[in-house]
Amino acid sequence: MSLPTVASPPALPLRGAGSSLAGTWRALACAGLAFLCACSSYPDKRLLQYLNTDGFGKRYTGNAEEENYITIGDTLQIFDSYHSKELGADVVVDIDGTVLLVELGAVQVAGMTRTEIEALLMEKYSPYFDLLDVKVRINAKGKNYFVFGEVNGEGEKPFKGDLTLFEAVMPIYKSDSANLGRVQLIRADPRDPRIITADLTDMFRGDSTFNVHVQELDIIYVPPTMLAQLGYFIDTLLFPVRQVLQGLGGALFGLGGGRRRFGGGGLGGGGLGGGLGGGIF
Repeated sequence: MSLPTVASPPALPLRGAGSSLAGTWRALACAGLAFLCACSSYPDKRLLQYLNTDGFGKRYTGNAEEENYITIGDTLQIFDSYHSKELGADVVVDIDGTVLLVELGAVQVAGMTRTEIEALLMEKYSPYFDLLDVKVRINAKGKNYFVFGEVNGEGEKPFKGDLTLFEAVMPIYKSDSANLGRVQLIRADPRDPRIITADLTDMFRGDSTFNVHVQELDIIYVPPTMLAQLGYFIDTLLFPVRQVLQGLGGALFGLGGGRRRFGGGGLGGGGLGGGLGGGIF
């Protein structure tokens, strides 16, 4: 005779096992999120070598108002009172920043000032000539700055030097929409960018504190007034409606024009009406 079997109770989960597993998943999720944030915050190592590390980003820069410097496309004139025929030259700086000179070949000069070029040529020509008096002249193709916003003719402007913010803005600002009280002068730099907000209306009260000096490659932004911003906002909202209405208007105009052409042909002298009229009368 077999004894009856008694079913064993179901095994209960250990206390804390589920909570520890959930905690592990939360920790992994947080770690993954932190990793993704780190990936999005720091640029790829391959990209770092291409990022700008100084100033505006141009390869050859300087302060032309302190001492002019030469760059790609500029013309370098060389003079020497002792050897005018041998050393005299009028050369354009090539795209690689060099000029081709007699006895020396390609010489790197881009980014150098007049004084630096003269010293370099004196050093390089000294093995070939006993007496030297090298002088150079830089004929620059032009330096530039930029103006955007509520002005007539946005974009690049020629920089001739000794220019203030007031002088740069006043000839070209839009009197009906420009906010002269919030003009910005931006001096771009990856480490120490400068943004100066100036109230140019102070100049009309005799206060020239914020009439700052404009430098080469500066960016000037003239913002719109509050009323102009509201107008631009409404214009943006109505833009799709105008596009639809223009499309409908064009379609209706084409349909109406076709009907007029048909009617004109019928009522004219050679049309159906003209034939009937000639037969009746």
